[in-house]
Amino acid sequence: MPAFDWKSLVKQVAPTIGTALGGPLAGAAVKALAGSLLGQDGSEDEVSAALASASPDQLLALKKADQDFSARMKELDIDVFKIDAGDRDSARRREVSANDSLTPRVLAVAITLGFFGVLYYVITHGISDGSGGTTVAILVGSLGTAWTGIVSYYFGSSAGSTAKSAQIANMTAK
Repeated sequence: MPAFDWKSLVKQVAPTIGTALGGPLAGAAVKALAGSLLGQDGSEDEVSAALASASPDQLLALKKADQDFSARMKELDIDVFKIDAGDRDSARRREVSANDSLTPRVLAVAITLGFFGVLYYVITHGISDGSGGTTVAILVGSLGTAWTGIVSYYFGSSAGSTAKSAQIANMTAK
């Protein structure tokens, strides 16, 4: 059974906190998650365990925590989505300034082939119940996360789309 991808769940339920998890505000994001789910500070493992068995009320509290986190970031004049986009932009600028377009492309192709190769293996051979199955599940999760980063790097992310949807919702609510 694949490892629980709690960060994907957070990105769906609480997009601002989910975006912050991937950058320099990760500590603040985990603190906000722990506060809403555990009622106190907690580790990523504790947050993951709480999310794995979260009730609808806890998910609603998570949405509220996301709204509070977003409001706090605005008070501090911090744009979480801009930081996230800036991170990808700086990677692209580094590639141009270093005149190194080959390395990212080779890595992207290798990770893509690895990801889909492992998926093919899992589909055709299945996953055993032993410790080898756990290793394969972790490998699929890790490669899937890396592949998502590659797609986001080369093609952008849906963060802009999410922000536009939220802005449209706010405009129609008025």
